Amino acid sequence: MKKYLKLSLYLAVVLQVSAALAGSYDDFFVAIKRDDPSTIKALLQRGFDPNTPSPDGLHGLFLALREPSLKAAQAILASPQTNVEARNAQDESPLMMAALKGQTEMVRQLIARGADVNKPGWAPLHYAATSGQLEIMDLLLENHAFIDAESPNGTTPLMMAAMYGSTAGVKLLLDAGADTAMKNQLGMTASDFALRVGRQDAADLIAAQIRSQKPKGTW
Repeated sequence: MKKYLKLSLYLAVVLQVSAALAGSYDDFFVAIKRDDPSTIKALLQRGFDPNTPSPDGLHGLFLALREPSLKAAQAILASPQTNVEARNAQDESPLMMAALKGQTEMVRQLIARGADVNKPGWAPLHYAATSGQLEIMDLLLENHAFIDAESPNGTTPLMMAAMYGSTAGVKLLLDAGADTAMKNQLGMTASDFALRVGRQDAADLIAAQIRSQKPKGTW
């Protein structure tokens, strides 16, 4: 009889713990959605793992930056246990998302925490260039981002800026020394990217840079 009583008590404890964990899990992701840092801090203080993935396989920090829920992101980033390099299924990092969204202060803090500025494949500079985030592009370059980083298909940040970003972003990369001659796997240069979408302003900037790099003739 005592054996069965102990077993019943054990099962009751297990069920209570499981219910508490399930509740914490739901509370964590609801708090991210609501940008509620107080709930997140309380959960983390009770031992909740900030690296717990959502049902979609996305980590809390990435989700908070994507929303954006920046107070929630700050609370998660403040935890020493947070893995700032946790990637999603597309190999996107929190730093890439912050760069795309123009979250300069979060970019600064992520870099300070050791986020990989030169992640292989698609890199944070690609994402900043895509959305024309000039301050973040500067910040990444100051922290030794490789200006001619190549994506898996050979696309560079300059190509992304030329096709999707801003003219100012193209100029920033050109002034910083981006290679205008590089081609992706389809044989397209940054100038080709610009012309493909009718970005004559970007194409003209690139053409002017190419002309300036040619040696002047002697007479």
